[in-house]
Amino acid sequence: MMQVLINSHQIEPDSVSFQEWITTAVVCELEHFDEFLTRVEVHVSDENAQKSGPRDKRCQIEMRPRGHQPLSVTNHDETLELAVNGAAEKARHALEHLMGKLDVRGNASKKAQAPVDEETARENQDALLENDFFAQEESL
Repeated sequence: MMQVLINSHQIEPDSVSFQEWITTAVVCELEHFDEFLTRVEVHVSDENAQKSGPRDKRCQIEMRPRGHQPLSVTNHDETLELAVNGAAEKARHALEHLMGKLDVRGNASKKAQAPVDEETARENQDALLENDFFAQEESL
Protein backbone atom coordinates (compact mmCIF):
# COMPACT_ATOMS: atom_id res chain seq x y z
CA MET A 1 0.00 0.00 0.00
CA MET A 2 1.34 3.39 -0.98
CA GLN A 3 2.23 5.88 1.71
CA VAL A 4 0.95 9.45 1.12
CA LEU A 5 2.74 12.32 2.85
CA ILE A 6 1.30 15.85 2.80
CA ASN A 7 3.47 18.98 3.07
CA SER A 8 1.79 22.37 3.11
CA HIS A 9 3.84 25.52 2.66
CA GLN A 10 2.24 28.89 3.39
CA ILE A 11 -1.11 27.16 3.80
CA GLU A 12 -2.52 26.56 7.25
CA PRO A 13 -4.23 23.20 7.24
CA ASP A 14 -7.74 23.52 8.71
CA SER A 15 -7.56 20.17 10.46
CA VAL A 16 -6.96 16.51 9.96
CA SER A 17 -9.76 16.62 7.39
CA PHE A 18 -7.56 18.84 5.18
CA GLN A 19 -4.92 16.11 4.98
CA GLU A 20 -7.56 13.39 4.60
CA TRP A 21 -9.16 15.30 1.71
CA ILE A 22 -5.84 15.62 -0.16
CA THR A 23 -4.93 12.00 0.57
CA THR A 24 -8.31 10.80 -0.70
CA ALA A 25 -8.08 12.90 -3.89
CA VAL A 26 -4.61 11.55 -4.68
CA VAL A 27 -5.31 7.93 -3.73
CA CYS A 28 -8.53 7.86 -5.80
CA GLU A 29 -6.59 8.98 -8.87
CA LEU A 30 -3.59 6.68 -8.29
CA GLU A 31 -5.21 3.59 -6.70
CA HIS A 32 -4.59 1.56 -9.87
CA PHE A 33 -0.85 1.91 -9.18
CA ASP A 34 -1.04 1.12 -5.45
CA GLU A 35 1.25 -1.94 -5.62
CA PHE A 36 3.71 -0.13 -7.92
CA LEU A 37 4.20 2.96 -5.70
CA THR A 38 6.08 2.95 -2.42
CA ARG A 39 5.48 6.57 -1.46
CA VAL A 40 3.71 9.67 -2.73
CA GLU A 41 4.58 13.13 -1.43
CA VAL A 42 2.13 15.97 -1.98
CA HIS A 43 3.36 19.55 -1.60
CA VAL A 44 0.70 22.27 -1.58
CA SER A 45 1.45 25.98 -1.40
CA ASP A 46 0.03 29.42 -2.00
CA GLU A 47 2.59 31.21 -4.13
CA ASN A 48 1.20 34.71 -3.47
CA ALA A 49 0.82 34.14 0.28
CA GLN A 50 -2.31 35.92 1.49
CA LYS A 51 -2.93 37.82 -1.76
CA SER A 52 -5.26 36.22 -4.24
CA GLY A 53 -4.31 35.90 -7.85
CA PRO A 54 -4.86 33.74 -10.89
CA ARG A 55 -3.33 30.32 -10.61
CA ASP A 56 -1.50 31.09 -7.37
CA LYS A 57 -2.27 27.74 -5.71
CA ARG A 58 0.35 25.11 -6.41
CA CYS A 59 0.34 21.34 -5.95
CA GLN A 60 3.38 19.21 -6.65
CA ILE A 61 3.17 15.44 -6.42
CA GLU A 62 6.33 13.32 -6.18
CA MET A 63 5.86 9.61 -6.78
CA ARG A 64 8.31 6.84 -5.92
CA PRO A 65 7.68 3.88 -8.23
CA ARG A 66 9.22 0.64 -6.97
CA GLY A 67 12.59 0.10 -8.67
CA HIS A 68 12.49 3.34 -10.73
CA GLN A 69 13.51 6.97 -10.52
CA PRO A 70 11.02 9.27 -8.78
CA LEU A 71 8.47 11.10 -10.93
CA SER A 72 7.21 14.61 -10.21
CA VAL A 73 4.29 16.65 -11.58
CA THR A 74 3.14 20.16 -10.72
CA ASN A 75 -0.15 21.96 -11.27
CA HIS A 76 -1.03 25.62 -10.66
CA ASP A 77 -4.64 26.74 -10.42
CA GLU A 78 -7.01 29.29 -8.89
CA THR A 79 -8.12 27.12 -5.98
CA LEU A 80 -6.39 24.52 -3.89
CA GLU A 81 -8.98 21.93 -4.91
CA LEU A 82 -8.36 22.51 -8.62
CA ALA A 83 -4.58 22.47 -8.10
CA VAL A 84 -4.68 19.15 -6.20
CA ASN A 85 -7.11 17.47 -8.59
CA GLY A 86 -5.13 18.68 -11.62
CA ALA A 87 -1.83 17.46 -10.17
CA ALA A 88 -3.37 14.08 -9.27
CA GLU A 89 -4.61 13.68 -12.84
CA LYS A 90 -1.18 14.61 -14.22
CA ALA A 91 0.39 12.07 -11.84
CA ARG A 92 -1.91 9.35 -13.15
CA HIS A 93 -1.01 10.23 -16.74
CA ALA A 94 2.72 10.16 -15.92
CA LEU A 95 2.38 6.71 -14.33
CA GLU A 96 0.30 5.42 -17.25
CA HIS A 97 3.02 6.64 -19.59
CA LEU A 98 5.74 4.93 -17.53
CA MET A 99 3.76 1.70 -17.31
CA GLY A 100 3.15 1.80 -21.07
CA LYS A 101 6.88 2.12 -21.70
CA LEU A 102 7.61 -0.74 -19.30
CA ASP A 103 4.93 -2.89 -20.92
CA VAL A 104 6.37 -2.31 -24.40
CA ARG A 105 9.89 -3.04 -23.19
CA GLY A 106 8.71 -6.03 -21.18
CA ASN A 107 6.79 -7.55 -24.06
CA ALA A 108 9.66 -7.11 -26.49
CA SER A 109 12.16 -8.70 -24.14
CA LYS A 110 9.75 -11.51 -23.28
CA LYS A 111 9.29 -12.30 -26.97
CA ALA A 112 13.03 -12.19 -27.61
CA GLN A 113 13.81 -14.41 -24.65
CA ALA A 114 10.78 -16.70 -24.79
CA PRO A 115 11.90 -20.28 -24.37
CA VAL A 116 11.00 -22.53 -27.26
CA ASP A 117 9.72 -25.95 -26.29
CA GLU A 118 11.21 -29.05 -27.92
CA GLU A 119 8.19 -29.78 -30.09
CA THR A 120 8.17 -26.25 -31.57
CA ALA A 121 11.92 -26.42 -32.18
CA ARG A 122 11.48 -29.77 -33.96
CA GLU A 123 8.64 -28.38 -36.10
CA ASN A 124 10.76 -25.36 -37.06
CA GLN A 125 13.67 -27.63 -37.99
CA ASP A 126 11.36 -29.94 -40.00
CA ALA A 127 9.96 -26.93 -41.88
CA LEU A 128 13.47 -25.76 -42.76
CA LEU A 129 14.44 -29.25 -43.95
CA GLU A 130 11.23 -29.49 -45.97
CA ASN A 131 11.97 -26.13 -47.63
CA ASP A 132 15.51 -27.29 -48.44
CA PHE A 133 14.15 -30.54 -49.89
CA PHE A 134 11.65 -28.75 -52.16
CA ALA A 135 14.32 -26.24 -53.23
CA GLN A 136 16.60 -29.14 -54.28
CA GLU A 137 13.76 -30.90 -56.10
CA GLU A 138 13.00 -27.77 -58.12
CA SER A 139 16.62 -27.34 -59.11
CA LEU A 140 16.75 -30.88 -60.56
